[in-house]
Amino acid sequence: MSLFIERTGHGSVQLVLIHGWAMHGGVLQPLVDALAERCTLHVVDLPGHGYSRDCDLPLEPHAIAAAIADATPPAIWLGWSLGGLVALTAALDLPQHVQALAMLCATPKFVRDVAWPHGSDGALVHRQAGDLETDYHGTIEHFLALEAMGSADPRGELRHLRQLVFARGEPDLRILQEGIQLLETSDLRGDLPRLTVPSTWIAGRRDRLVPPQAMAWSAGQCAGDYHEIPHAGHAPFFGHVDALAHVLEPVFAGHHANTASMSFSDE
Repeated sequence: MSLFIERTGHGSVQLVLIHGWAMHGGVLQPLVDALAERCTLHVVDLPGHGYSRDCDLPLEPHAIAAAIADATPPAIWLGWSLGGLVALTAALDLPQHVQALAMLCATPKFVRDVAWPHGSDGALVHRQAGDLETDYHGTIEHFLALEAMGSADPRGELRHLRQLVFARGEPDLRILQEGIQLLETSDLRGDLPRLTVPSTWIAGRRDRLVPPQAMAWSAGQCAGDYHEIPHAGHAPFFGHVDALAHVLEPVFAGHHANTASMSFSDE
């Protein structure tokens, strides 16, 4: 089975959206709805997740980036959480295909060590992986409850989030295990200075999984733009989608200006 990529929206900006570990592209629906007039969106289900549950691709950033690039036009790529590793890998490997990069609560290295104080605690990441394997629904419910906190209608928001997250079933157990290995071992910090495409790094100020400091540091390594969304956690498209769309607008406008300039030069 091939990688599932949903094409939706009818705007002039081409945008690839890549979800995080243990989720699927459908969880990004609030952002899709907010951008559908502005963008044509290519919403990916990663291998083993959602409608790509039976896809035989490994959960490996280079392979996934190549598969997405083969199935989509040149575009801005936005990666959330683990999806950011795929988007960043694509921007490094395929700069002719990735017109700009948006990293949403994503980092080139997830796990903290002596040389990287801005990562998540490795024991916490591993414990969450174990929780997902033994009680997927309960673990995701806890995550969603945290994201719904602060909403004007937290119960209504939580009901909506449940509908989105559980709509495409559970990810394959093998993929959950591959995902935790990817989170524990990936380190693209040294590659950031060779990033040639424009990049925007968007953090949630209350993110417990990817510290904003990690994203601010990363933006500084590649001359990228850094933005922090107040009150948002690890998933700003839940409850803070208007603020997120506002932060993304300069990315789209800059891409449009560059495209117009290139077209004028070609004439």
